[in-house]
Amino acid sequence: MTDPVSDLRALLEVEEIDTDLFRGAPAAEGPGRVFGGQVVAQALAAAARDINGGGGERAERQCHSLHAYFLRAGDTTRPIIYQVLRDFDGGSFANRRVVALQGGRPILNLAASFHRRESGFAHAAPMPQVPGPEQCPEMVAALAAAGQKFPQTMLDRLAPFEIRPGPPASQKTETPGQFLWFRLIEPMEADDALRRIVLAYASDFALLATAILPHGKGIFQPGIQVASLDHAVWFHSTPRVDDWLLYAMDSPWAGHARGFARGAVYDRAGTLVASVAQEGLCRVVEPRGG
Repeated sequence: MTDPVSDLRALLEVEEIDTDLFRGAPAAEGPGRVFGGQVVAQALAAAARDINGGGGERAERQCHSLHAYFLRAGDTTRPIIYQVLRDFDGGSFANRRVVALQGGRPILNLAASFHRRESGFAHAAPMPQVPGPEQCPEMVAALAAAGQKFPQTMLDRLAPFEIRPGPPASQKTETPGQFLWFRLIEPMEADDALRRIVLAYASDFALLATAILPHGKGIFQPGIQVASLDHAVWFHSTPRVDDWLLYAMDSPWAGHARGFARGAVYDRAGTLVASVAQEGLCRVVEPRGG
């Protein structure tokens, strides 16, 4: 028997193979497209390794934001090479660009900014009033009750996490939205950098699906083509990823075969720990004639 949390940790701890070059292991799943959250998280891990490897004050900086563009579908059966470019090292901030490569071709470009700890003005939007995780069903049970099935590969990707989706939002609301609670199924010994990397991985869960909620379609239904185009995360603090986190999502716009979705991640105490945004392809594929 494998340990899903240990497997996730191994997946996200990239290997340094040369100066500014890192290798991310392939996920233990069958042939297919690489999960976008995996590529984002491994790219952030490569950037963080480069920052932390500098020692001194640079090692005290934590990623406060990342912006990524998905360029090509990755192959799950092959490792991914991450090339880090050291764009900037200042007194308070440092910036790294990362290019994820397979077969010599870029599959993702990511820019990450790191900030040293300092105090300042503070405010945050309050956590929405929603049922707690104890009042929400386990994900597989919720899907079965709704007559839906996830592909096995997706269930394998989510195996390190306990996920409890909230009840469907009213279709009468002006902005479609949904929420879920998630946490690692067991504690993980992790520093601040790894906790943010795990959150980056999880931030790709269900986000784009929010953009097609009001149209009565699911992302795994026949005739629907959904793919992430870009992804951005702002880290406001370091979360405990082995305790419940609320992921509240909405989609203020969709059009031109694209959908835009936003997410806010709160800890159990109601602290806003991260903000997320993503745009993706949301295309209805017409069946081909015989």
